[in-house]
Amino acid sequence: MKILLVNDYGGATGGAEIQMLTLRQLLRDRNHDARLFTSTAELVTQSPILADYTCYGTTNRAQVISQVLNVSAYQSLRQTLQEFKPDVVHVRMFLWQISPLILPLLKPYPCLYQTAIYKSICPVGTNILPNGQTCQLAPGTACLKQGCLTPQTWVWMMAQRSLWNRWKGVFDRTVALSHGMKKELAQAGISPVDVVYNGVPERPARPPLQSPPTVGYAGRFSAEKGIETLFQAFAQVCQQVPEAQLKMAGKGDSETALRTLAEQLGIEHRITWLGHIPQAELEQQFDSLWVQVVPSLWAEPFGNVTTEAMMRGTAVVASAMGAQPEIIGEKTESRAGTLVPPGESTDLAAALLPILQQRAVAEAMGAAGRQRAIAEFSETQCVENFLKLYGELTREAIAEEDFIPCVTA
Repeated sequence: MKILLVNDYGGATGGAEIQMLTLRQLLRDRNHDARLFTSTAELVTQSPILADYTCYGTTNRAQVISQVLNVSAYQSLRQTLQEFKPDVVHVRMFLWQISPLILPLLKPYPCLYQTAIYKSICPVGTNILPNGQTCQLAPGTACLKQGCLTPQTWVWMMAQRSLWNRWKGVFDRTVALSHGMKKELAQAGISPVDVVYNGVPERPARPPLQSPPTVGYAGRFSAEKGIETLFQAFAQVCQQVPEAQLKMAGKGDSETALRTLAEQLGIEHRITWLGHIPQAELEQQFDSLWVQVVPSLWAEPFGNVTTEAMMRGTAVVASAMGAQPEIIGEKTESRAGTLVPPGESTDLAAALLPILQQRAVAEAMGAAGRQRAIAEFSETQCVENFLKLYGELTREAIAEEDFIPCVTA
């Protein structure tokens, strides 16, 4: 089968990008001809673009225009489709670089849209308001009134949304990353929706835990990730576990403010700032974690860092929103992790203490999480689910071609 994968970015720098690059390789391992089309934009400077085909992309001020009218994306994809002639087109994250101008090109092909974020129902993609609340408002003037968009950006985002609404019918299937995300999409009128969890690579279990008790965070340094709550909770934890350490992996606009907050809380000397590091190095660094925290303040569609921690055998404490409850498992007897209210540092500290004070608790929770990750979130399960969908799409397309309407005199 010939499968064209489409994604805004082609570097191995973020969750969606790594998932698409991995899916391409897993499909190739099964003797399918899978190729990746992305923009040339770099999320991380000087990170190599690993796509098979590319179009123009930028992260400067011109992006607000190109994400609506990226003529290069249209021209390059048209040529790619003519040359490659895919059996199926699988679009994941777009509308930040690759504009909706590409959608009419997809009409002749069986295609699915894997909505990895809420861009299909929210112009900014997060579906949360500036006050941190989940948005229940229809996209439009509300985006301007609530302060989600500036007047200049609002004009372009409404133009993008108009084009999206005009051509979104080219997709034969919509795929969400979790049932929690599917529910959000259904409330916005998008259905039916299939669910395919992101896959996590299987790896050996981490070594037995050693002192000092260590907490970890991996992800963007941005407000919606809830890192301030983590720092406040960690400061409380240090009062009872004075040897506790914290590893921070990632980069983002909030880093300077976070370093200042760490100094104010008196925990700066306990933090190791790892920066943005390759996945293999991150796994090595995080082998020593007693617990990994996912303190998000918004309903994340999935949570790759959660399943990666579980596959490693690391205990997880996560905000009880988005996909986290279904990833960890809401049944407390599984003990694959602990869920806490988002933004509540006291609750987060209370969840961390028994894990950091008792090595046996950290070991048991990590082992339960690893068992669940192997059973529910493996890369093998993910690629098989997509191959099933691809097969259904191609069979439906053949059936439509073979259908001859009956005409009566």
